[in-house]
Amino acid sequence: MAPVLSRSLATAPLTSLPFNNINNNRKILNLRSAFVPPNGLRKGFSCSGLRWKLEKRGGRVGFRCEVGVAEKEAPETPGEKFEYQAEVSRLLDLIVHSLYSHKEVFLRELVSNASDALDKLRFLSVTEPSLLGDDGALEIRIKPDPDSGTITITDTGIGMTKEELIDCLGTIAQSGTSKFLKALKENQDLGADNGLIGQFGVGFYSAFLVAEKVTVSTKSPRSEKQYVWEAVADSSSYVIREETDPEKLLPRGTQITLYLRPDDKYEFSEPTKIQSLVKNYSQFVSFPIYTWQEKSRTVEVEEEEEPKEGEEPKEGEEAKPEEQKKKKTITEKYWDWELANETKPIWMRNPKEVEKEEYNDFYKKTFNEFLDPLSHIHFTTEGEVEFRSILYIPGMGPLNNEDVMNPKTKNIRLYVKRVFISDDFDGELFPRYLSFVKGVVDSDDLPLNVSREILQESRIVRIMRKRLVRKAFDMIQEISESENKEDYKKFWENFGRFLKMGCIEDTGNHKRITLLLRFYTSKSEDELSSLDDYVENMGENQKAIFYLATDSLKSARTAPFLEKLVQKGIEVLYLVEPIDEVAIQNLQTYKEKKFVDISKEDLELGDDDEVKERETKQEYNLLCDWIKQQLGDKVAKVQVSKRLSSSPCVLVSGKFGWSANMERLMKAQALGDTSSLEFMRGRRILEINPDHPIIKDLNAACKSEPDSSEARRAVDLLYDTALISSGFSPDSPAELGAKIYEMMSMALGGRWGRAEVEGETEEAEVAEKDAAESEEQVIEPSEVRAETDPWNE
Repeated sequence: MAPVLSRSLATAPLTSLPFNNINNNRKILNLRSAFVPPNGLRKGFSCSGLRWKLEKRGGRVGFRCEVGVAEKEAPETPGEKFEYQAEVSRLLDLIVHSLYSHKEVFLRELVSNASDALDKLRFLSVTEPSLLGDDGALEIRIKPDPDSGTITITDTGIGMTKEELIDCLGTIAQSGTSKFLKALKENQDLGADNGLIGQFGVGFYSAFLVAEKVTVSTKSPRSEKQYVWEAVADSSSYVIREETDPEKLLPRGTQITLYLRPDDKYEFSEPTKIQSLVKNYSQFVSFPIYTWQEKSRTVEVEEEEEPKEGEEPKEGEEAKPEEQKKKKTITEKYWDWELANETKPIWMRNPKEVEKEEYNDFYKKTFNEFLDPLSHIHFTTEGEVEFRSILYIPGMGPLNNEDVMNPKTKNIRLYVKRVFISDDFDGELFPRYLSFVKGVVDSDDLPLNVSREILQESRIVRIMRKRLVRKAFDMIQEISESENKEDYKKFWENFGRFLKMGCIEDTGNHKRITLLLRFYTSKSEDELSSLDDYVENMGENQKAIFYLATDSLKSARTAPFLEKLVQKGIEVLYLVEPIDEVAIQNLQTYKEKKFVDISKEDLELGDDDEVKERETKQEYNLLCDWIKQQLGDKVAKVQVSKRLSSSPCVLVSGKFGWSANMERLMKAQALGDTSSLEFMRGRRILEINPDHPIIKDLNAACKSEPDSSEARRAVDLLYDTALISSGFSPDSPAELGAKIYEMMSMALGGRWGRAEVEGETEEAEVAEKDAAESEEQVIEPSEVRAETDPWNE
């Protein structure tokens, strides 16, 4: 046995313990408190690993503390087993305030419970028809009362006995539905094919999200009495009593009354709000749901005519017959039950039995669309994951460009057993580039959290996502292969950018995406062409897929990079959208053919004459060095081009840097980093066309007058022109403009007789000036005579 350390307590601390006086004037200790066991201290007690024993010594009371120190060889003794206990009020507080994201889900949970009750009754009535009784209607009715601030939900389901009330509502997180399912599975003769929804046993308590008091009145067909369950929010107790009011007796089923909180009373007691919640969450529940709504109708009433003054009916005069009385039409308001879930879940039906018009109507009602979808697919998957789904391709793309990049588009509505769960997904079911696909997904068993609002990440979800994506691609592929080419043209105009984004984000589906891509080409400038068409039109010696990225189709057609390729009949893809170049770079290859940018260096066309090429390089080697010396660091090198036929030169990018198009796009970024532009900008290589007259003239100038200022200005202007024609932006547009003006002045000077006209004008101006200086001054005689005028004398 392990050694024991004993320690006696002094009497001093015992004086602080309370005493009780009894008749014999003896004082005994009263140690019953929150930390002392109810059986007292006769046998001692344990606390924090210490064993305390009560001892009496000479009229004194003391405690002996024994501390067990385990030896290494001592065997483990079996400990005492305890059960977990939960603080009910705290648990309810967590359910109400922390479990659900939105208050409005309370109606979804309560309607789901009512649907389960109806499902149970329908299932049990197969073997016990007496449970239905005289009233065979299975329905749910919801009646909000704005005046009293209450909501009453009534179902004609199986109801509950008093014991079931205590068991189901008195025990948190105990689901009667899950018990029922377990019983079905154990009894294989009855089977387990049903549509029961509940599984966690906490959905009922969501009523306290909006209610300060909840009453449940229930009548089971297996019991003669009706019982009422009452509970108040933030309370750890409830009351069950028997219903004695004859006016409140139910033939069968359950009636839940919610007394709304003051801050929720005006929102959730409105009939229109209740109806919208039912349509959103419980639209496809298999039982009819009626809501109490205000309606209007037109009725005809008799118009009372007031008798005119002096025309009172005489005695004995007969009144006018009813046909002659005037009638008027008025609008009368009244309250009545209205069916809220008219739309049926067509995904539960066989696809062969559903017409195209039904699919289109369902799409318009579910997603509030006004255009018919381009296509749809209706399928059921079985195996490890079982679900039903209908997916649609919308007839129009998003109007806002932000929706292209936003995965939270609320386009996929997830249902579990026809009850709406959520449409707020962040890529769990569909990747971002397929976020334009709309549809519904319904499964009987998904890994949801307890609030049934969030789809948890799991292997099942990944499998589900994979199958949905595959079906979406099958639907798009079907459009591309249809005889009506306009459908896919319309699809590409609306959603082509999405698929190009998939080339960047989803490497696993590159094979599926590349089949759907469309581009303009040098041989098909008016109609879009697929990559398959390009490969089929390739020559025997062509080993790559050539492309050119520009800002527009017009600039692509006139780009100098194309000249030799068009001359040789090689087709080139035109990438005219900003995302195209990045998408193609992520693909890298298609059917073992590499993608090659014709605006970059080392372009190999496959049929070059090596001997002629070597001779040309030797002839223009001096010119290349001279131009490189003039341009300095503006270019990495100057070389003879293989891609030019009519242009004098072109500026190409290095293999590993940005192209001119990419550099333009990166400069246009609102939050772009200017410091990275210099780092990522590729080196620039000037390629010259040895067959062009300008290059031949410069070749002669570098040999005869290498220091000529005119030749130097020509090289600078040649570089700036190549910069613009190759798609780059000049560093100083003003300097470029000044150079062009200077060259224009030199080219146009003295043309069209401008010098002769200027000479004649100058001579005329000089003659006029001389004539003005030599002209004498003429004095006019005065008409005013003085007093001493000699003529008068």
